[in-house]
Amino acid sequence: MQRFFGPLIFAALLLGPRGVAAAQVMGAPASLAPLVRAVAPVVVGITVLQAPGTPEKHGPAGGVAEAAGSGFIVSRDGMIVTNDHVIAGAARIMVTLNDGEQFPAKLAGADDLTDIAVIKITSPRPLPVAVWGNSASAQVGDWVLAAGNPFALGNSFTLGIISAEGRDIGDGPFDHFLQLDAPINPGNSGGPAFNMAGAVIGINSAIVSPSGGSVGLGFAIPSNSARLIVAALIAHGEIARGWLGISVADRGAGAQEGARITGVEPGGPAARAGLNAGEMVVAVNGRTIGGATALTRAIASMAPGTKVLLGISEKQHIFGVPVIIARRPVQLGE
Repeated sequence: MQRFFGPLIFAALLLGPRGVAAAQVMGAPASLAPLVRAVAPVVVGITVLQAPGTPEKHGPAGGVAEAAGSGFIVSRDGMIVTNDHVIAGAARIMVTLNDGEQFPAKLAGADDLTDIAVIKITSPRPLPVAVWGNSASAQVGDWVLAAGNPFALGNSFTLGIISAEGRDIGDGPFDHFLQLDAPINPGNSGGPAFNMAGAVIGINSAIVSPSGGSVGLGFAIPSNSARLIVAALIAHGEIARGWLGISVADRGAGAQEGARITGVEPGGPAARAGLNAGEMVVAVNGRTIGGATALTRAIASMAPGTKVLLGISEKQHIFGVPVIIARRPVQLGE
């Protein structure tokens, strides 16, 4: 917070009252205290006890590891949104409300491809609920308030702007992050990013940092994508995703479209359809695909059992191969 406000204060000292007025005209808030008071009750801290051997979360030999994350309440009966990587492999989940009250939580649903999970607590009283915002209306340069539980210190808030949109950081097939310069640190994962109206426009999910701390490169899942996944997880507990049973890669330097099949899962949908490694997939149901990630997204977004027509390029000709996609196994690829 201090490093962010420093340049504004310095500019005001140089420019005098006119400089301050200019900053206010540009949308700089005079104080975030009213906004923080309004949204703080929906922000929660999450403590997870991991079973021994859980990747990247190591505890004492023979014991369990404790990890911290964040989340926000989306229903009065205790549904809470967080990241899948926060609760993955959890032996026990504890939620701490903004007022310090603690509750055990159970997993209601998770989707590893989008890194979104929903957990459930049971409270004796109705809980405050976050309001979803429209991430499509967010613009680069808009103010954003990031909330969470950094380094398990307890709920805190940081201010910044949206630095970029549509960022792909190689974190999965559904990368399309908002890039934020509001300080985000370990433990902030799963916390909300609010606009200045107090609506959630993103879920804080990742940082890029050589040190492991904030360097101004944080990434949030846009709310318009997240809220659909959250609704499905609350209703069904999971997202049934399509799967071809192939591994794919971009076609290579100079290629404008399509994906090269690098491997075929024995007995999978692609194998049953007669597809082989080395073949090029250039279209799905007549629509050209831009590369391996685009193919993954297209298939994963379809319901298992759907019949699709893959356009296969061979010797400068394109022919169609019908495939009935199957249900995507957990933690596997295409």
